[in-house]
Amino acid sequence: MTSTILVIAEHADGQIRPVTGEIVACARQLQQLQPADIRIVVLGDPVETLAETLSQKTGLPVDAIRTPHLAEYHGDTYRDVLTDFIKELQPRYICAAHTSQGLDFAPGLAVRIKAACITGVEAIVEADGEICFTRRICGGKLTADIASPNAQIVLSVLPGSFSADSSNATTAGAICYRTAISETSARTIPCGVLRSSVKASGITEADVVVAAGRGIGDRENIALIHRLTALFSGSAVAGSRIVCDQGWLDYAQQVGVTGFSVQPALYIACGISGAVQHVSGMRASGFIVSINSDPNAAIFNVSDICIVEDLKTFIPLFIETATSPHPD
Repeated sequence: MTSTILVIAEHADGQIRPVTGEIVACARQLQQLQPADIRIVVLGDPVETLAETLSQKTGLPVDAIRTPHLAEYHGDTYRDVLTDFIKELQPRYICAAHTSQGLDFAPGLAVRIKAACITGVEAIVEADGEICFTRRICGGKLTADIASPNAQIVLSVLPGSFSADSSNATTAGAICYRTAISETSARTIPCGVLRSSVKASGITEADVVVAAGRGIGDRENIALIHRLTALFSGSAVAGSRIVCDQGWLDYAQQVGVTGFSVQPALYIACGISGAVQHVSGMRASGFIVSINSDPNAAIFNVSDICIVEDLKTFIPLFIETATSPHPD
């Protein structure tokens, strides 16, 4: 089998998504532990500009597969085309993004090529001569190092876990163009994409983000989050998916895999358990403070300061202390 690490590029609206650079960073780290060639594959129609961007940015060889009528992502088509391509290339590792798109096609792709599938990869380690992939388990409270004896392994890389190189390569990689014909599956028919009108309401630009999770208890306690946020200049209120699903905050304020990714100087997590879907959207923050009554909350694993207390008790006391006059 060819010793190759294959990176599946993710793109939308004619632009390569930033997470692709993180997948490349993961592949390079994997390459240090097991010498192998790295190749990038990108599917679409058209695909030329995407391939040129990847080639110039990474300096890696790119397989650009033009798939007629694949202007937008379609899971069945991805699985069909990638299955044929992977059977031809026979890579050792296949790396995709741990996003809604990657999670849609990666497990099914692994089944088709009879490969192992390890999702939510956050780190790569070597133990007893074996390459292991670190991911969170038990709702994010524990981490596990997983190895597989399979000849091929499909990996989904958790956004925010690997740092992408921001500079362009000195030499562009070679581009191999090909065309793949894939008939639309009878099980699913693409009907277009409905664009959300929701835009990030300042959370992506804020220096301080105060986020609410299920642990705030009820809707009335959102007022506490706003009061805490008001203590900081350049701040914004955000929330986890459950809070937004319940209508307590707008979807424009959601942080996580299905929301927005933020990198403020300070991130204050209030009543957030620390599910991997949320953590992936905020772990790149400069400094993380978490308030949770559960001393084993998974959010504490990525926090710089961990406050074990009922936020309905802690936040009012903190606000009182911060706003009370201090003697000179």
